Order: sequence, then C-alpha cells, then structure tokens
Amino acid sequence: MLSEKLVERLNHQVNLEYYSANLYLQMSSWCELKSLQGCAQFLRQHADEEMQHMHHLFRYINETGNMAVLGEIKAPPTEYKSVVDVFQQTYEHECYITKEINNLVHLTLEESDYSTHHFLQWYVAEQHEEEHLFHSIIQKIELITEGSSNKRLFIMDKAIQQMAKKQRRLVKKRRKLS
Repeated sequence: MLSEKLVERLNHQVNLEYYSANLYLQMSSWCELKSLQGCAQFLRQHADEEMQHMHHLFRYINETGNMAVLGEIKAPPTEYKSVVDVFQQTYEHECYITKEINNLVHLTLEESDYSTHHFLQWYVAEQHEEEHLFHSIIQKIELITEGSSNKRLFIMDKAIQQMAKKQRRLVKKRRKLS
C-alpha cells in the first residue's frame, strides 16, 4: 500500500507529465507556424510520448488501490524567441522533470517502498535519455546556426526531422516490448 504522501507525489508527477505533453504540443504549433515542420513533428511525437508516461503512472497508482487524480494543468507559453529557445526551454524542462523523478525515487527509499522504487527506475533511465537528446539538439542547432542563415536553419530542421523518424521507430519498438 502506498503512503498518502507517495500517492500525492505520484499524482503530482502524473500532472507534470500531462503538462509536458501540452508544452511540447504548444511548441510544435509554434514550430509549425515558423515553417519548421521537422521540429513540429518531432515535438508532437514527444508530446505523445509524455502522454504515455502520464498514462503509465496513472495506471500504476490505480493498480496499487489508490486513485490517480488529474489536477488543473496550466497553459504552456506560446511565444518563443527562436528555435534554439524552444529546445533550450525543452532541455530545461526535462532537467526539472528529472529532479522531480529523483525526488520521487528518494521518497520511495525513505519509505522503503521497493516496488514503487523499481517501477520508477524506468523513468530514471528515460530522463537520462531525454536530457541527452535535447542537449544534443541544442548543440547541433548552435553549430549549424552560427552565422545564422535560413539555409542553415533549413538543414537543421531536416536533421531534426530525421531524428523524429528514428524516435518514432524506437517508440514503436518499445510498445511492442511492453
């Protein structure tokens, strides 16, 4: 049985994952408006992935005999300075999510809840991947856009679009393994 405190924190994480999905979907819309279809596609796929993370937590809470509770989700920002800003904010958001997951893991150890601790290990590994992915995108954008020209931005967008295709294949592969 989960403690009341752990149920509260897991529900908080459910809502953070839900917000993440909304954030990436909104960022996708901004990219679409700027004719960055590759970036838009990539961010839409990440929005879908965040919803899967939310559903996974949601089911876990219910499976433990508790109630998953959706709270109010604030609207994400709609304005960004540049595509670099979009991905910088994404990276910073993922670092924040990592911190929250780590806090949850710490709580499971404090409470000797090894089942939930084991469940959260997937999220720990996932956050490592997410941080690495978004950090590498920022590095690529900065390399390509030095001296900033639209041609370079176009090439960068195509590279991110290819990443989106690879990511989609990985997600499909993961779904088959689940």
